[in-house]
Amino acid sequence: MERWAGRVALVTGASAGIGAAISKTLVQCGMKVVGCARRVEMIQALADECNKEAGGSGSGGRLIAYKCDMESEEELNEMFQWIHDNKTLGKVDCCIANAGMSTASTLLDGTYRDWQKMMNINVLGLNLCVQQGVKSMLAHGTDDGQVVLINSMSGHRVPPSPDTRFYAATKYAVTALLEAWRQELRAHPSKNNIRVSSISPGFVETEFVPAMYPDDPDKVSGIYNSMPCLQASDIADSVRYVMSAPAHVQVHDILMRPTQQGS
Repeated sequence: MERWAGRVALVTGASAGIGAAISKTLVQCGMKVVGCARRVEMIQALADECNKEAGGSGSGGRLIAYKCDMESEEELNEMFQWIHDNKTLGKVDCCIANAGMSTASTLLDGTYRDWQKMMNINVLGLNLCVQQGVKSMLAHGTDDGQVVLINSMSGHRVPPSPDTRFYAATKYAVTALLEAWRQELRAHPSKNNIRVSSISPGFVETEFVPAMYPDDPDKVSGIYNSMPCLQASDIADSVRYVMSAPAHVQVHDILMRPTQQGS
């Protein structure tokens, strides 16, 4: 990871869970990390912790909190403009598209607004971040850049739970975008080494499931107590692995699930 020290990463959905763990890991690797989410105060608290640790270790890494709603095209574009205008940042070398959400409803019971919100955040917001990140890399002649899509096992099979079937459809879209971006970058005349990768976890013990079932704590504890789930740090370790590969190696998609997860 030495070649990433001093370079700029963007991590979406950085306020908690997987995004927070990835942000912390990249700061420890000496990167300047822009962590964005709506709950910017949570990222700022993490930044205070990370930056103090980085200062003590001498890594040179730093976490910068930025408030951004992944549903807003305007806010996403403004964030990238802010990064480009910031003299200590100026560009994006690594884009980690992590933000995602799901409601708990069957296809028969789901609402148009729920589907729209999932599409806006899980697909459209993700793709706009990737587009702007890649444009930044190309505009600055970045030869060794990295995009990581935080996908899901639900992007590879429709899960048996009836509550997440539309969510699975959005994640299938992410799987398609992974290969689509790979092909587009390989066809680009710059012949760059910008790599696009995906990490597809199964059950991870984060705020994701509690947010789906805010009024049913028994269901949440039932899921998380049914097996030793993946931890956010496990996903962050996989991001580190992807980024540690040499520039001529693209790790395409990592599928990972708890050992005890049945499907």
